[in-house]
Amino acid sequence: MCGAPVQGQNLPAGVDAEKETVITGKVVGASGDAIGGAYVRLLDSTGEFTAEVVASGSGDFRFFAAPGDWTVRALSASGNGQSTVSPQGAGVHEVTITVGA
Repeated sequence: MCGAPVQGQNLPAGVDAEKETVITGKVVGASGDAIGGAYVRLLDSTGEFTAEVVASGSGDFRFFAAPGDWTVRALSASGNGQSTVSPQGAGVHEVTITVGA
């Protein structure tokens, strides 16, 4: 079992989205239904593993990262998928990952 924390869309108290770079999103299946329990990995611009979380029951996930180019990859029993995101500064940056498509 992975020790990655389960995620949700609400930011924790005390997080200032104007000062933090937050990558958040949802894991969905080909039909658009949420995929909970997927392992979501954050990879840097060279493809190196940086972090991993477990998507919530509603498919939500969240990472705190630096500005730059990132790949967000989801691994689940329903399939795998990935998306890229390139936040250039602080704020909440959303991405959807479709798996099994």
